[in-house]
Amino acid sequence: MEASHPVKTFAETAKAYLALTKPRVIELLLVATIPAMLQAARGEVQIGLILLTLVGGWMGAGAANTFNNVVDHDIDQLMRRTRRRPLAKDTVSVQQARIFAWVLMIGSVLWLGLLCHSWLAAGFILLTIWFYVYVYTKWLKRRTWQNVIWGGAAGCMPVIVGWAVVTDNHGGAFHAGWSSWIQAIILFMIIFFWTPPHTWALGMRYREDYEAAGVPMMPVVKPPLEVTRQILAYTWATVITSLLLVPAASWIYLAAAVASGAWFIIMAHRLHSGVKNGTPVKPMQLFFLSNNYLSILFVALSIDAVLGWSTIASLFS
Repeated sequence: MEASHPVKTFAETAKAYLALTKPRVIELLLVATIPAMLQAARGEVQIGLILLTLVGGWMGAGAANTFNNVVDHDIDQLMRRTRRRPLAKDTVSVQQARIFAWVLMIGSVLWLGLLCHSWLAAGFILLTIWFYVYVYTKWLKRRTWQNVIWGGAAGCMPVIVGWAVVTDNHGGAFHAGWSSWIQAIILFMIIFFWTPPHTWALGMRYREDYEAAGVPMMPVVKPPLEVTRQILAYTWATVITSLLLVPAASWIYLAAAVASGAWFIIMAHRLHSGVKNGTPVKPMQLFFLSNNYLSILFVALSIDAVLGWSTIASLFS
């Protein structure tokens, strides 16, 4: 006689659905939204609007991650790092997850459009979900080692969404001037360059997992020395790009960008040197450091924007 599945409690079911949204990934995405909104309205803190945007952004990111779980449920069962995900464990069915993703996506669009008064931000959310699911997950991820480079653009979009909300609530892009979006683009590019070293460090640690699942992550298809060389190059690009925002901020952001950037570069150099010299390395140290780097950078920008002190550019004008 076939054994029946045990009845799940409401708490277990809720936990499984929450896991589909990948909360830890979303935390990092939402952390990027806050400094973008504060900098867009420098010196003016709109807590209500920020909270509303975070909720709408959470639903959008949750939808994208849930769709990702649906597409990847086959390979998630093959990887130690992902085999405990709800679909891999059959805690939630694929159909249930798909419906949940659609509900989150529609809710995100309506929330940002109606409550945050920014259909531009709603449009960006739709674009992000489409890009993450179809361009990254379905096309790039299983075909090329450059998947993280180009697919990472989806993870940069929270700053654009946040900037769009503030812009639309201050008279729109035409009223604010398109030049104000240069800062948003810089923030976008910081995350764009940051994503490869962050993800490749993780890929070095779980190389066997990706290889078993047939995912051509760079650490799988390239020798370790080439991987760390690329990590070093993108780390430098991240830090240099972060300095482009200095003229629009004060010495608080400048100090944080220089100090945390130097730390990030030093650790990337250590990883590269270790691989080059054939000594044991711990790539996860760089992975965790990359999280700390981005957090320090964005927290500093948030404090800088809230205080609204004179910008570096204004001191020389």
